[in-house]
Amino acid sequence: MTRMKADWILTAPARCRWSAVAVVTAIVLALLGCAGPAVDTASEAAEAVNPDAENFGERGEILFWTPEQQVAGYRNIDQISETRWIRASDGPYPLASAPRDLSSVTYEVEGETFTVEDYIRDRRIAGLLVVKDDEIVFERYGLGNDENSRWISFSIAKSVVSMLYGAAIVDGYIGSVDEPVTKYLPLLAGGGYDGVSIRNVLQMASGVQWNEDYADPESDVATLPSPLVEQARYMAALEREHRPGEVFNYNTGETNMAGAVLRAAIGNNLSTYLEHKIWGPFGMEADANWVTHEPGGGELGGCCISATLRDYARIGIFAMNGGVLRDGARVLPEAWMADSTSPGAGYDGYGYLWWLDQGEGYAGRGIFGQMLWINPAANTVIVTHSAWPDATSREWSRHRSAVVAALADAVR
Repeated sequence: MTRMKADWILTAPARCRWSAVAVVTAIVLALLGCAGPAVDTASEAAEAVNPDAENFGERGEILFWTPEQQVAGYRNIDQISETRWIRASDGPYPLASAPRDLSSVTYEVEGETFTVEDYIRDRRIAGLLVVKDDEIVFERYGLGNDENSRWISFSIAKSVVSMLYGAAIVDGYIGSVDEPVTKYLPLLAGGGYDGVSIRNVLQMASGVQWNEDYADPESDVATLPSPLVEQARYMAALEREHRPGEVFNYNTGETNMAGAVLRAAIGNNLSTYLEHKIWGPFGMEADANWVTHEPGGGELGGCCISATLRDYARIGIFAMNGGVLRDGARVLPEAWMADSTSPGAGYDGYGYLWWLDQGEGYAGRGIFGQMLWINPAANTVIVTHSAWPDATSREWSRHRSAVVAALADAVR
């Protein structure tokens, strides 16, 4: 397979100053750059001797990193790419500890029986968390991670963007999902996006022609430029292939445009909006970060929030609670999560940037095995951090679906 430079996922970070305590390591890391929140000298020194640094891969090769580069990079994206930080809450949402040994729970794939322990050992799992009724009933880490490790979500960020659209409607920045995307992002006007609504984009059913073939170096996803303005112009030049709302077509560029439309509507960065609407008020325990298109630019609407396993679970609880904070304040419209997790006209397995389980739940999914699975009926959230050898795999996806179903059944 021909490799492509995935610069639309990661962009060059801004330069930063390092402590004189670790000059030799700083010279190495200066080639990669860093981005992050203001820190004191001791913190700088700790980051400067980060043992993962020797395994950092080239940012444009993220889809093809070696196993060692995956682990090092997925938990240190802020040192490889430009990011914007999302500050933790002063009052974390409590998750009580109620451990149960679920490692021997079994599941089946193609007639063969496996255990949860097999899954963790054999499927490159960096973290697996089960939260039931606001209690952590199962929590395991691998690949050197622990409860403090941030990990890149890839496309789970799309589902977060979906919720931020709901917040923007409550705040009055957006009238409804039936408004045209060109109202907020005129750069998309004059091409295939004329007449496309926000709803169409959230359901990945714009009708705009798009090639998401990662093996084709001439595909849209391979040739999409990284800077946001250039990317918007590229998307605006695409031709209409179907009527809006009729055909589902997974489109990375389009979800980046969803982020750009939202950013234009609220007049703010997505990270800042997320921090003030959800991350802080709901009670996320740790800082997170979000990859941007370019230094100082907008966040990728389709990718790359890095957070801890427990905070991903809290995102799931926020969604499961319908977007209501602990004090009863409503962040999302009352019917937003129900609408977001209802099938679109183009495909019954997708809502507003959420994957719909044909059973009882819905999920945010990211390449290389990331999963945020939510079942409101059972008050259960299951999260996985992973470093699969391939971006997508039918075999590994079957294992993931089966182990999630088995765990959910075991804690009913």
